[in-house]
Amino acid sequence: MRKNISGGSPYEPKLGYSRAVVQGDWCFVAGTTGADPVTKTFPESALEQARNTLATIKTVLEGAGFGLETVVRATYIITDASLMEEIAPALGEAFGEIRPAATMIVAGLVNPAMKIEIEVTAFKG
Repeated sequence: MRKNISGGSPYEPKLGYSRAVVQGDWCFVAGTTGADPVTKTFPESALEQARNTLATIKTVLEGAGFGLETVVRATYIITDASLMEEIAPALGEAFGEIRPAATMIVAGLVNPAMKIEIEVTAFKG
């Protein structure tokens, strides 16, 4: 059975997406960026954006009955290759023991303040 999970963003219905979709033992979390959860602004630091992003992903996964330990695939999109070393501590904190299959891509994001976007796939079968 499919379950769409909303993150409450006004863009979800406008752009036609869900924060996450659970299908059986799988959870697909949409690309998530690093706005501060309280101020809704993007920190200057790519590291802080990465930590915010991963905290949001963790919350979504847990709300769906999953956890970071169930992540099997991660895609990291950064706006500049030089940010890799800056965000590495956050990625290691979240996934160091889990070690999902991962891809890192350098690309522009829709808001110039965004430095990182992460999407994950989790499986708990």
